Amino acid sequence: MYTTCPKCQYQRQPSDEVAADQCPACGLIFSKWFKNLLVEAEINQAPQPQDTELKLKAGIQKVLFAPRPDIARGDFYTYLFIWLIFFVWGIDFVMMDFQTNEIGRSWFHNVDLIFHEAGHVLFMPFGRIMTLLGGSAFQVLVPLMLVIAFLGYNQDGFAASVCLWWAGQSLMDLAPYIADARALILPLLGGGTGADRPGSHDWENLLKYWGLLDSDIAIARAVDAIGSGILLMALAWGAYMLYVYYRATIE
Repeated sequence: MYTTCPKCQYQRQPSDEVAADQCPACGLIFSKWFKNLLVEAEINQAPQPQDTELKLKAGIQKVLFAPRPDIARGDFYTYLFIWLIFFVWGIDFVMMDFQTNEIGRSWFHNVDLIFHEAGHVLFMPFGRIMTLLGGSAFQVLVPLMLVIAFLGYNQDGFAASVCLWWAGQSLMDLAPYIADARALILPLLGGGTGADRPGSHDWENLLKYWGLLDSDIAIARAVDAIGSGILLMALAWGAYMLYVYYRATIE
C-alpha cells in the first residue's frame, strides 16, 4: 500500500485509523486509482482509428499495387504491348450487343466454354440447381481465383489485372445465354437449341426455378453491364501498374 498519497502527497501516519487502501486526507481509494491507470494505459496503447485506417490503406496498396524495383526496361515494354492488346480487345467486347450473341461467336468463347462444362461436373455433388449454376459460376470463378493467386503468391498486380479482365469478359459471355432463357434459339453444346432439347438450357431451368423467367433480358443486361464494368476496371488497374513499373525503370 502507498505510504504517500499519489494525489495529495499526504504522508500516512501510524495513528491514522482509515483503511490502508484509502488516503486519510483526501479519501482517494488506491485500488480504484491504480485500476484507472491501467485502463488509461490500455487506451493509449490501443491502435487509434486513424492509425488502423492508414495501415489498412498501406496493406491494400502493397497487395494490389506492389512495385517491381527490379523490372527491366524490356519487360516494361512487353507489359505495355500486352496491355494495348487487351485494351483494344476489351473495348471490342464492351461494344458488342449481348442480344446478338456476337461475343458467343468469338474464339475466346470456346475458352470460357471449357471451364463452363467443367463447372457442371465439379458442382454435381451439390444437387441439381448447383449443377446447373456451377457451369456459369465456374467460368467466372477460375479467373477470379487466378487474380488471388497472382496477388498472393506472385505479388504481380499486372498479371492479376489481366485475370480480372478475363473475369469481366466471362460475365459478359454469359449474358447472351441468360437472355436466351425464353427464346431458346442459341445453339447448345452437342447440337440443337433449348427448344429442340427441352430441359437442357441451364438458364431456362434456373430462372424458372427462381420465378424470374420473364426477367431474363433484364438480368442479362445487368450481367453484361457488370462484366463490362469489371473489364474496364481491370484495364484501369493494368494501366496504373504500368505507371508503377515505369517509375521503377527510371529511378
